[in-house]
This record gives sequence, structure tokens and C-alpha cells, in this order.
Amino acid sequence: MSAPILEAKGVAKRYGKFAALTDVNLRIARNTVHSVIGPNGAGKTTLFHVLTGTVPITAGNIVFDGHDVTQEPDHRRVKRGIARSFQVTSLFANLSVRENLRLAAQGVDSKRALNAWTPPRGALEHRDTVDGILERLALQRLASAQASALSHGQQRRLEVGMALAARPKAIFLDEPTSGMGIDDLDDMKHLIRSLRDDYTVVLIEHNMDIVMDISDTITVMQQGRVLVEGKPADIRGDERVRSAYLGNMITGGRA
Repeated sequence: MSAPILEAKGVAKRYGKFAALTDVNLRIARNTVHSVIGPNGAGKTTLFHVLTGTVPITAGNIVFDGHDVTQEPDHRRVKRGIARSFQVTSLFANLSVRENLRLAAQGVDSKRALNAWTPPRGALEHRDTVDGILERLALQRLASAQASALSHGQQRRLEVGMALAARPKAIFLDEPTSGMGIDDLDDMKHLIRSLRDDYTVVLIEHNMDIVMDISDTITVMQQGRVLVEGKPADIRGDERVRSAYLGNMITGGRA
């Protein structure tokens, strides 16, 4: 068995007397879709924050791609190969789709990133990277459109594309299907499933149809702890999961 791309041991996060995470252990295999589920308040988003370096942990240890990143801030973890999208779409609304992707690609080019005195020509255009992502997102015909003109589903796909533009090894997606219609859901599901060919995907998602369909491994959280972890079929049939979280929703819909 190959080493996991990410391993967290004994991770805890406290805010004063409140324990948001307690003794969380997590192993995420390479080139898989690993979903984290649980009801509101279970600690899913807090777990994403500490794994990606947005907030520091109170206790424990985090190793990513063989490097101890426990004390590293988010921008250092981006350099290591961690990218993230958020629940709320965060795009440059008045820029084109292509420019959004170019800025995301240029942002990891530290010495020349966002250099206002140098026009984005040559290497700064990141043309190959941008063109490849446009094709993957099926947004080629909208490359020159303003991000604000896209549908909600297209904007969510563009945000995933901006994470990919950072050339990550692992991408963390926080409820990427939130607010989507049926057609957009299918497009996003296909996109996420395809990502594991080249990346590791860590997913927070409430749509159980999608979670059960595309996940290789599912971690179920309750009150800041890991309740159970396993393959979709095992999670679907686990009575602890059914009674504690999902009830009849395990067969579809939102939890």
C-alpha cells in the first residue's frame, strides 16, 4: 500500500472551552475522492480549515506528501500542492473566465505573481494551463465572457478550475454542488469524478446521491469526532450512520 498523500493524527481544535475537533485521525489515499459528511456542526468545515492551514490546530500532527505541515500557514501549503474551493463562490466577477484562470495560475508563480508593471505575455499568460482547464471545465466557448455572466453552476465549475490552475496535488472542495440545478449537478459530478485521474479530491458534500456515487472513501463526523469511515457501500449500510445522521436520506437527497 502506498503512503497516503495526507495523514492527520490526533488533530484537535478548540475555541476557548469549545472543542470543534477532538482526536481526529485521517488518512487520505492518492488519486481518490475522499468525502467528509455529517450534520451541521459536526466539524467538517473546521477540519478543512485545519488541513488546508486556514486556521492553526490546537493539538495533533498533519503530514502532506511526506512533509510535516502542522505549523505551516495556508500559503505555504498551497506551495506544497494543496488547493481549495469554498462554500461561497469567490471569483473576479468583472474579469473574463480566461483572466480568472490566468490570475489563479500566476498566483503561484511567486516572484512574478500579480506584477502590475508586466503585461501578461509569454510565460505570464500561462496559456497551456488555462487552455487545458477550459477544456476540462467545458467552458471554452465562454472563455471571453465575464465571470458574472455565467450561470451559478458554471461559476462553481470555474472556481474548481481556479483551484486546478494552482497545479495542486490535492484539491479540497467545500460543498461544490450547493444551489445547483439538476443539469449542473450532473456536470459537476462528472468533473469531480474525472479529477481523481490526476489529483486527490477531498470533498464536503450534503448531496448523498453524489457522495455515494463518486466517493472512494467516506468519513462520517459527529460532534467534532470521526464516527466511522469506509467505502460507500459500508457507510450506506452502517446503522450508526443511519440513526445518527441520515435516516432515510442515506438513499438520496440532502443530509
